[in-house]
Amino acid sequence: MSAVLTLTPPATWRDWQAIVEGLIARQVPPAAVTWADRDAAPDLFGGDPAGTVTAPAVPANGAVPVPTVRTWPADFVREARAVMRHRDPRRWHLLYRIAWRLAGDDPGAMANPVDADVRRLQQWTLQVRRDVHKMHAFVRFRKVETTDGSVYVAFYRPDHLILPVVQSFFVERFGDMRWSILTPDGSLHYDGAICRSGPPTTRAAAPEGDALELLWRTYYGAIFNPARTNLSAMRREMPTRHWDLLPETRDIARLVAAAPARTSTMVESRSDAMSARLFVPDTVSLRALREASSRCTGCDLYRNATHTVFGKGTRRAAVMLVGEQPGDEEDRSGEPFVGPAGRVLKAALEDAGVSRADLYVTNAVKHFKHEPRGKWRIHKKPDAAEVRACRPWLEAEIRSVMPKVIVCLGATAAQALLGPQARVGTSSAPVPSPWASSTLVTYHPSAVLRAPDDEAREEMRARLVRDLALARDLAASDH
Repeated sequence: MSAVLTLTPPATWRDWQAIVEGLIARQVPPAAVTWADRDAAPDLFGGDPAGTVTAPAVPANGAVPVPTVRTWPADFVREARAVMRHRDPRRWHLLYRIAWRLAGDDPGAMANPVDADVRRLQQWTLQVRRDVHKMHAFVRFRKVETTDGSVYVAFYRPDHLILPVVQSFFVERFGDMRWSILTPDGSLHYDGAICRSGPPTTRAAAPEGDALELLWRTYYGAIFNPARTNLSAMRREMPTRHWDLLPETRDIARLVAAAPARTSTMVESRSDAMSARLFVPDTVSLRALREASSRCTGCDLYRNATHTVFGKGTRRAAVMLVGEQPGDEEDRSGEPFVGPAGRVLKAALEDAGVSRADLYVTNAVKHFKHEPRGKWRIHKKPDAAEVRACRPWLEAEIRSVMPKVIVCLGATAAQALLGPQARVGTSSAPVPSPWASSTLVTYHPSAVLRAPDDEAREEMRARLVRDLALARDLAASDH
């Protein structure tokens, strides 16, 4: 029966490697080893590394095998170095168990992503790396005046034993000042030239606040983005256990409460900055409007567009169709609804008994928004600010044509004219609007093309045909 060995865990990869290779040379299985963490952790910061076997297993013939220096898999070395800093005392047994397998009959263990040991190793690696990232982000120095000048002191509570890992980061980042980082596991003290390790301490040893803290809180309030406020994500990225160490957290409740009002102000400000209004001439001439639209730079969409795609149709059309934005073929030709969606619309108009020559057809946005993918240009939905920026052109078209009926093809067009609450509902009934005697909201032809199956496609197409026929009848009525 194998002897039970009690090891004091090592502090460095080299120490651990020497111990483990000695155990493997003696053929000591993982179940025969008990690993014991030290109560304190001075070995993490230098000094004499521990790692001696207190009850070595010696073969019956008395010969002690010489440890073999192994070349361990690179992914195991990388993750083992991180996991050595994990606080869970089971880490040493896990590392030795995997090393035993790699050195024995399972050399490819690290390549198996569903292996229980490998998964645990990867999980603990991520936890340590995340803790390192958090310490980089959340250490807050406070200025202390001494007889030798200013020193910046911070207290922090890491989740894992990572102080040696972060030392080089803080020396590089704050190399032009003297500082100390105090933790319950140990401390780092940098004098501007050399960084030395020290004993653990408590928060009581750290200062409470300084003038720099007020400056930092002011800066944090200035960069706080109310439009991106997400409390769940904030707590995930800035765990609440660290909040009492972060001066800016005192302001979070106030900043979150003010976020809706600040967001509205930002939206209004962006709307003012992005607008076609300065480019729209004071005229009802469609020709003059079309010519002026070709010079519009009211939003950034013009930068990647080939043409401004203005509306097209008869000057006094009783029915105006409003889509979302031009597509790829429309952008290249400068004409609305000539691509795949245009062909669906043409067929629907024919089935509804409506002549396109009697209509005015346009879009809420006049430039093609897209992203390149290889040789293709993939449609991207315009955002609310871009729709608002382009609305002066749509308003000018409506003033010029003065249609009796407006048909909004899709939600973007509906929201451009009826507000953000507008949706493509189940009803074909006209909705109130200041733009025409009757306003309808129906499916965009491209939505018909994207239908998930043939049955849904037929239902959506039938609705589109029905609404186009309704628009024709409403335009012909005397109301």
